[in-house]
Amino acid sequence: MKLRTPGLALLAAAAVMPSGAALAQADFPSKSIRLVVGFPPGGISDVLGRAIAARLTQSLGQQVVVDNRAGAGTTIASDIVARAPADGYTLFMQDVTTHAINASLYRKLPYDSVKDFTGVSLVAFTPLMLVVHPSLPVKNVKELIALAKARPGQIAYGSSGNGTILHLSAEYFNSVAGTKMIHVPYKGSAPAVQALLGGEVALVFSSMPPAIAAMKAGRVRALGVTTPRRVEAAPEVPTISESGLKGYEIVLYSGILGPGNLPAGVTAKLNAELTKLVGAADFRQTLLTAGAEGMTSRPEEFRPFLEREIAKLARIVKESGAKVD
Repeated sequence: MKLRTPGLALLAAAAVMPSGAALAQADFPSKSIRLVVGFPPGGISDVLGRAIAARLTQSLGQQVVVDNRAGAGTTIASDIVARAPADGYTLFMQDVTTHAINASLYRKLPYDSVKDFTGVSLVAFTPLMLVVHPSLPVKNVKELIALAKARPGQIAYGSSGNGTILHLSAEYFNSVAGTKMIHVPYKGSAPAVQALLGGEVALVFSSMPPAIAAMKAGRVRALGVTTPRRVEAAPEVPTISESGLKGYEIVLYSGILGPGNLPAGVTAKLNAELTKLVGAADFRQTLLTAGAEGMTSRPEEFRPFLEREIAKLARIVKESGAKVD
């Protein structure tokens, strides 16, 4: 699949529908829209969700309200959206956790992670940054791999908890590199980064803002980013793939979903608005501040994208041993 960057062609008009449905879609939106976020305020999904809600409110002429429904690893929020009427008035700020990870992490979910949702558009992606404590005698990924192989079971990495993207990124690293670094889970990404700064663990796959701040302050050494190309927020930091672990890639994507069977006309209108939004200069600056970059997709591209991500993360989840009943 070829994902679009801002400025490329929009999706064509929807297929023919009954006149009543077509009229309802033509009038969309005629009332406020709820944008459900599965995380508490302050995180990257909340920041992006609020930025998107504010801009859609202006362009659509109806209030778009962020509804934070944190808990149960985002499955509460996912279930709310899956059960909502398929009319476009309940949308979901989803990311790699809500679908690609949870589809395999949880033994049973009350919804189908693909069939019960309609993809509207991807909106952004952000890497993780592999950062190490300055006391660790490595300056690049190749040296880290060599050291970890020389000290199996002795190098500890921190994460935001079992089954989280920080945990799975490190386990994926272990799998691809053939290393055996030890997992130390914390209750969130902030405590994990603080543990690194305090020398409790040797390394962390961190989200961008705290990693960049710590790197600039000289408190950590950045070895690489998890995306397939370098990122604008830290162009001096190589990708992990180019720095010694070819093929390694973890992308934290964010997108907008609706309930399953969302009408094509509503989906197309939202997709067009999101495509314009992601291409706007002010939104681009919001993304850069959060260490993210914009990306868009056509609705028909979203489902196969989710299916591929679910399959990829399923292998990593299995290898990590993480599971939630």
